[in-house]
Formats: sequence, C-alpha cells, structure tokens
Amino acid sequence: MKTPAEKNVLHPRNRHSGRYDFAALIASHPPLAPFVAVNNWGSESIDFANPEAVKALNQALLRHFYQIAHWDIPEGFLCPPVPGRADYIHHLADLLAEDNRRVIPREINVLDIGCGANLIYPLIGYSEYQWRFTGSEVNEQAFASANAIIAGNPGLNRAIRLRRQKDTNAIFTGVIHKSELYQAVLCNPPFHASAADARQGSQRKLRNLGLDRHSPLNFGGQQDELWCEGGEVAFIKRMIDESASFGRQCVWFTTLVSRKEHLPELWRALEEADVAAMRTVEMAQGQKQSRFVAWSFMEQPQRTRLLNK
Repeated sequence: MKTPAEKNVLHPRNRHSGRYDFAALIASHPPLAPFVAVNNWGSESIDFANPEAVKALNQALLRHFYQIAHWDIPEGFLCPPVPGRADYIHHLADLLAEDNRRVIPREINVLDIGCGANLIYPLIGYSEYQWRFTGSEVNEQAFASANAIIAGNPGLNRAIRLRRQKDTNAIFTGVIHKSELYQAVLCNPPFHASAADARQGSQRKLRNLGLDRHSPLNFGGQQDELWCEGGEVAFIKRMIDESASFGRQCVWFTTLVSRKEHLPELWRALEEADVAAMRTVEMAQGQKQSRFVAWSFMEQPQRTRLLNK
C-alpha cells in the first residue's frame, strides 16, 4: 500500500508540517495515549472517525504547541483540524504584512465571526502573534464553552473577549461597537445550504475515510456551524453587504470559501460593493485545497497607518 503523503504543503510557519510526533504529544497530554496505534501503513496514528480520539489529539496539539492547558468542547460540536486552522492564521498574517512593510503586525485587534465552542482561531492567533481577539457567537452553548476555555487558561482573559450575537440576521451589527478599530476580521462560515446538504457532506467524509454511513462523524458540528439558508455564498454576500457599514472600522475583512466555483459570484459582489482592494489567498493542506477571500474599503496608505495603531 502507498504511504500517505506528508503534510508538506502547509504554510512555512505552520508548526504541523510533517508527521505528528506522537511520543512528544503524549508526553504533553497523556490521555492521548490510548487512542494511538500503528495503522495499515506502519505508522502511528489515531482513528480519525472517533470523535474522542480527534478531541484528544486536539487537546495534545493545543497544549504542546500553543500552551493551552485546558480545552474541551460539548458533545456534537465542531472539532476543528488544528493544522488547517493554523494555516488561515499564518496566511492572514502574511496579508497584513503586505501593508506593513513586510512585517507581521503584533498586538493588533482581530474579530472572529462565529468563534464557536472551540475558540480555535483566537487561541492560535494569540499564541503565534499576540493578537487580541474579539469572538462573536450566536449559539448559547457554544458561547458558554468558549468562555470556559478562556476561564480555564490563565491570561487568556486579557487577550480574548467574547460578544454574544443575539440577532441571527446580523453579522457585524451589535458586535462591533462605536469607535472600535479592528485590523482584521476572519470567519469560517457555514458552508452547507441545508441540513440535507450537511448530511451528504458528512457521508462524503465517511466514504473518504472508508467507513459506512452509520459510523460517527469525526469533526461533528451543529446547525449554526455547518449550514444556513443559501449556504456559504448567501452568508458571505450578506457579510459583504453589511461590511460596507463598518468599512472605516475594519482594515481587512476575510472569510474562508470552501468551494472554488463560488469565487466568481463573490468577486462580483465585492465589485458591486465598491471595495478598494480584494484578494483571494489560496491554501492547501495535504490533498485538500482551500482559500479565503479578503477585501478592504481602505486604500493602501490608510491600511498601513492603521496597522501600526
């Protein structure tokens, strides 16, 4: 059998290139040990269809690389793959550096739209670049879980704050307060258009893992995390429309886009919004291709000035 490809296409600063060092991870987080076994290729791995194994791996990665001692999520909530989430952070840092004389800005303010129960982007962004985060969340249980992560790790409450979005039809309104400035916005939008689409996506994941349809899904996810009416195109277009009202308070707006075929429609929406700048940043994690789109209502000199505030 062919050996699986190395994770060698991650961002150069991503700490998760190459194979996992399970001995080091278990030393950092001993509860991972029971989930590690030699796979069909003769390498140590975990069962990625087992939610508890994936959660234990995340706990080990977050403790070992990012000094997050206490991390947990409620059953059924999205358990994110850490390497891919770290890639978004590092590529976003590069985008900001373009307007900052090729220097990655530190201690800036970043808004995470839909931080989820896992709080993954603020945890990585603060650890890597000392960015200060505001996380918004509509789901009450996810909001409570994210707050528990902050409370369980001394010092995080000085770097990460949460705001509950009570209006499910709003994205920025009610979250961005008057006179606030954010150097960047990031978002992992719900990308399915319906619950049925989300189930089909889950079945595709199971087939790719060589499992039957009754097997548990490895990464889980609630409705707010996985789907919304109209899917990711509708959500991102709503995000673009609403961002125009906050174009003086956010230097760069960004969001993941799961499907490349959605880009032309989103580019048209950005052109109609009369943005000053827009980018598509391509990323890759192993066999998976991903990307985020970025836009700003500010010209480059103003972006540079505000990235130094």
